Amino acid sequence: MQSFTFSAAFITFFSVIGPPKVLLAFAGLAQAHPVRQLRTIALLSSAAAVVVGIVTGGTAPWLLDVFHISTPALQLAGGVIFFIYAVGLVLGMHLGSDGPHDDSPDTVSGVRELLMPYVVSPLAVTALLIEAAARYSVSWRSTVVGAYMAVIVLDLVCVLALARVLRRTHHATIELLGRLLGLLLAAVGVDLVLDGLSDLGVPGLGRYG
Repeated sequence: MQSFTFSAAFITFFSVIGPPKVLLAFAGLAQAHPVRQLRTIALLSSAAAVVVGIVTGGTAPWLLDVFHISTPALQLAGGVIFFIYAVGLVLGMHLGSDGPHDDSPDTVSGVRELLMPYVVSPLAVTALLIEAAARYSVSWRSTVVGAYMAVIVLDLVCVLALARVLRRTHHATIELLGRLLGLLLAAVGVDLVLDGLSDLGVPGLGRYG
């Protein structure tokens, strides 16, 4: 049963913050950062994401209680924020960043640009809080956090291995893929909002109704 729950949690986090979504964000950075700096950014941002995951997953039940947040409200908030971010991708707007890359971008600016899509991804944090708060068992929260960390490590390995490929990817290709992914992610955000409304009892929104 433990291995099954870990697998289920891993699949959940892979779908919301796995390499297919993360590599595109790093591909955008690779256009302005040299390979060595890109790898440093990947290490730092992944370390920050792990810290966020441990803190969020480990304290999920208490966080929701302290702030009096219900699961549907969390789904609505995460879905709305992610929908706005995804619309920005579709329209070619870089929300959460300082705009166009500087002539001499540094490591800090690179990590800062990854805050929204990677380090504190709305979908990933929402999934962490919901999954970890599902049970008060420490072992369950450890399983959820472990699955999240496994996906972060997988992301890091993919970025480190493909850094040179990302660097050579044409800017137009990245823009095209970014807008396509933004459209798909916008649908994910809407789906999360609908789930939250359905859990609040809004009629006609049940998945199997």
